[in-house]
Amino acid sequence: MASKSVVQADVVPVVAIVTDRPSDILRFAHESFVAGIPVALVTLVDIRGGAARPLGAHMAVRGDGGYCGFVSGGCTEAAVASDAIAALRMRHDRFLKLGEGSPFFDIVLPCGGGINVSIHVLREAHPIALVLSHLASRRPATLRYFPASQRIECGGAVENEIGWNDDVFLTSYQPQTRLILCGRSIELTATVQVARAAGYDVMQIDQPMHQSDFAARIDEFSAVALLFHDLDRELPLLQSALTLKPFYIGALGSRRTHEKRSAALRKLGFGEAEISKIKAPIGIFDKARDASSIALSVLADIAAARIRTQ
Repeated sequence: MASKSVVQADVVPVVAIVTDRPSDILRFAHESFVAGIPVALVTLVDIRGGAARPLGAHMAVRGDGGYCGFVSGGCTEAAVASDAIAALRMRHDRFLKLGEGSPFFDIVLPCGGGINVSIHVLREAHPIALVLSHLASRRPATLRYFPASQRIECGGAVENEIGWNDDVFLTSYQPQTRLILCGRSIELTATVQVARAAGYDVMQIDQPMHQSDFAARIDEFSAVALLFHDLDRELPLLQSALTLKPFYIGALGSRRTHEKRSAALRKLGFGEAEISKIKAPIGIFDKARDASSIALSVLADIAAARIRTQ
């Protein structure tokens, strides 16, 4: 049931949380609504020319002025929040056009393009709760927005679909990227630190583990990085990873080490197509030697691979 709280006319927008992660923004909106605070979900629904954020990017704006998320590079968010507060005061959805073709000549996007955003006054929490539940269970989810009836609904999993379908706007969400980092080395420690700072779901495996337990942690939204200096300890985990479908498998070591690794895998019955899934030497920097450089190299490689799968 929608909040009956009155939104004051003199509310000033203020950043409540600095984040661009969809799950954080949806959780902020859900928790605000459940607490009885009027809240609007803003969605980037059209891009003209260049834009700093992808289609489907969100903001959540509360009636007390607190907001989070981005639909641009930070240059328009306060103006969008002000419009969302006005929508909350009127209790009616609206659209806002900014940049190229906008009536607001004083708001110019640095990229030179234009954007349209929808501002949906949240009237029920259940659809967002369902999306958050899907993501917590590591399942994709879709949120459908119906401007004509001013409502949203959770549509379950629709693979990578974002945009207008007739008069309905669909936004798809995928679970947080999971990094399964394995090894017993200074490279492992450094990579875990960088990955956690970047906000990934990190699983650190630094001791022997049964293959079935290891395999249970891997899904299609997972990356596996093997940061060993010991092929014998690496191989059982690598075998499990190759039989599943993580979006990335990488292994530490030189090209000569990878030749030995490949030979060992062939003896275990793996073919060239399976072996070719392994990024080795791991990372994007050629011949990185120190732990910090290797950590950055590995994380950049995984981030690029994740973007390609989205």
